[in-house]
Amino acid sequence: MWIKIVSLLARLSLAGVWLVSGALKVADPAQTVIAVRAYQLLPEDLVRPVANTLPFFEIALGLLLLIGLAVRVTASVSAVLLLVLIGVIVSVWARGLSIDCGCFGGGGAADVNGWDYTREILRDVGFLALAAWLIVFPRTPFALGLRSRDTLSVTPQQTVAQ
Repeated sequence: MWIKIVSLLARLSLAGVWLVSGALKVADPAQTVIAVRAYQLLPEDLVRPVANTLPFFEIALGLLLLIGLAVRVTASVSAVLLLVLIGVIVSVWARGLSIDCGCFGGGGAADVNGWDYTREILRDVGFLALAAWLIVFPRTPFALGLRSRDTLSVTPQQTVAQ
């Protein structure tokens, strides 16, 4: 039963991360463009499309997790996105750039150091751990998806096994 509770908490926590991150970016699209440009990884022609698409992609992931549809698939996509985000933060750090990641709004040139990048990477590794948990244990209470749904009740087999 504790696995179900941890899975529910992981699902709702990761949903919250994506919803807050996406909403903060949607609220300030010009700043999101600045944040994406600051990474200096994309050609200028792709900066605006990525900056305009990423927040809605994050919100979609958050909504799918919140309502519990395709939890394993959504957690897998979340894990891939988090690995990409970790990779670009490592890239910025390795190239000696000094930027705010813009992960939760803001972004662009900033006075940061290695400890700031380390905290961002560790935070994202924590989010990655939530996604990994949901890949392994996707079934949670209060999920709408048939393959994601589980209950909190104790079944007769669990009672006999205890």
